[in-house]
Amino acid sequence: MITSKLPNVGITIFTQMSQLAAQTGALNLSQGFPDFDGPQALRDAVGRHIAQGHNQYSPMTGLPALREQIAAKIARSYGVSVDADQEVTVTPGATQAIFCAIAAVVHSGDEVIVFDPSYDSYEPAVQLAGGRCVHVPLGLDDFAIDFEKLGQALSPRTRMIILNSPHNPSGALISHTELDQLAALIRDRDIYLVSDEVYEHLVFDGVAHASVLAHEELYRRAFVVSSFGKTYHVTGWKTGYVVAPAALTAELRKVHQYVSFCGVTPLQYALADYMAEHPEHVDELPDFYQAKRDLFCDLLAPSRFSFKRVAGTYFQLVDYSQIRPDLNDVDMAVWMTREHGVATIPISVFYQNPPQGQRLVRLCFAKREETLREAAEKLCVI
Repeated sequence: MITSKLPNVGITIFTQMSQLAAQTGALNLSQGFPDFDGPQALRDAVGRHIAQGHNQYSPMTGLPALREQIAAKIARSYGVSVDADQEVTVTPGATQAIFCAIAAVVHSGDEVIVFDPSYDSYEPAVQLAGGRCVHVPLGLDDFAIDFEKLGQALSPRTRMIILNSPHNPSGALISHTELDQLAALIRDRDIYLVSDEVYEHLVFDGVAHASVLAHEELYRRAFVVSSFGKTYHVTGWKTGYVVAPAALTAELRKVHQYVSFCGVTPLQYALADYMAEHPEHVDELPDFYQAKRDLFCDLLAPSRFSFKRVAGTYFQLVDYSQIRPDLNDVDMAVWMTREHGVATIPISVFYQNPPQGQRLVRLCFAKREETLREAAEKLCVI
């Protein structure tokens, strides 16, 4: 008889909806991945490094050349200096980085605050560390942090707060002012942060991403997590990194070395080369994805869905209240996939207690123009 350590966890909604899309032949706007490839020069570099024999273990902390490029990118993007040796760790994906950060500092009986709707990997990692998640709902309309509710949720057991900006699934952003509010609230408390910033370069309309890396006070207690997969359109490479002060990095690496030890070596060489040769890539991402957002939203304008254009990420929430208010969002997502050929993600799965009457599904617009046009055509006749 197996006693599960995660009794309430099943197959993720992303797997379920992608499988349903494959079974029905629907366009998959559910799981967050592009239907186009990463840069040709980046892909070519992988083959070159494999041929050159870079196929054995990389250093546990990550390839030095890649960590140096990460530090250089952070300096360019946020105007801050981090130590590539002592503060940057390359991991096999951002999810693993988040897991290791939680495991490094959360003890049995500790509480970790997450903001609902929250990404689904956070709570299982907390539970496996022996902790308990305390769910604080974001604003219904703007998905902003309610600092009064956050203050009420803090307790002597609060060990960590998990931030996510740009936010999945809503696309909302945390501002510099809100980071200041957070700093003031936890200034005298022994609380760590995980800042999930995997969509850091997908911020639109001329707004600058407010990274915890650039907030001196908060960074001193933070693990900041990023993703090469999101930034370079190669989600299947499962390569990310975490930046933290040296003392926190040392604790994270104790866990990381026994979870995977290191990331995939030729991918790290390729990323280091590409980052050195094309630093402009990250600067071009906001316009690249904003064009996709705007095209998709313009195409959806004649539909019966209502929406506000997202501020970041490559996800667009749409409200279907005028179409099938009788269906909850899970049933709506299944109905849209089976009957109208477009797979989406219901956002109630990201809540501990979904708001009553909320009728939202998430669409991924990290797709080719022809895919977005075909999807919008299907959505506009619903």
